[in-house]
Amino acid sequence: MEENIKNKVIIITGASSGMGEAAAKHLAKLGAIVVLGARRKDRIEKLAKQITDDGGKALGIAADVTNREQMKNLAAETVKQLGRIDVILNNAGVMPLSPIDRLNMEEWDTMIDVNIKGVLNGIAAVLPYMKEQKFGQIINTASVAGHKIFGGSAVYSATKFAVRALSEGLRMEVKPYNIRTTIVCPGAVKTELLEQISEADIQKANQDYVGEVGISPDSFARVVAFAISQPEDVDINEVIFRPTAQEL
Repeated sequence: MEENIKNKVIIITGASSGMGEAAAKHLAKLGAIVVLGARRKDRIEKLAKQITDDGGKALGIAADVTNREQMKNLAAETVKQLGRIDVILNNAGVMPLSPIDRLNMEEWDTMIDVNIKGVLNGIAAVLPYMKEQKFGQIINTASVAGHKIFGGSAVYSATKFAVRALSEGLRMEVKPYNIRTTIVCPGAVKTELLEQISEADIQKANQDYVGEVGISPDSFARVVAFAISQPEDVDINEVIFRPTAQEL
């Protein structure tokens, strides 16, 4: 697997915890040079040190996906220091689930800003470089909730349906530049996302469910590595994965 991963320069957003952190560690072990992007500068610097202490190669650059200039800087600094961008994993996301009738409108705005605009900002930051170099891979994290709606997920699901739509449109448009595109749709994975749910009843229901059937963020890391590891003429466009025990 590591043959098409080794020495690739891979930007990962939302790298300070959960699936992003797991992906960074796993890809670094496979020989990638990982560029860690997240708001929490202390967390990514600590993770970068941990990876390098373990013999990997990592660079931490503070970046908020909702800030276009910070995302442009993330891409520019990557190219300045490492010469190119082979892959971006647009992984940063939030999931404050709630029924629509509770009118948590600020949370709706946050989901739109991070889950949709954040992905677009990541794409916009790297696309000029990938077009010029005539290769690259853009991986966007969606969700099983981007295929199905469940209680309290309407707005969150809407953002993940949007990620799938924009990713498919991107796939069609970047063919002249030899750029690959991948959507990864996780099911119940144990991460910090559940801590963002402000509605106590919704949080408890989801924590109980994920606590029962959820799988490790390492599962996400392995799926991402699979998509990257394919030969350059193979474009894995979408992967849906769930815990074996997950019915939803």
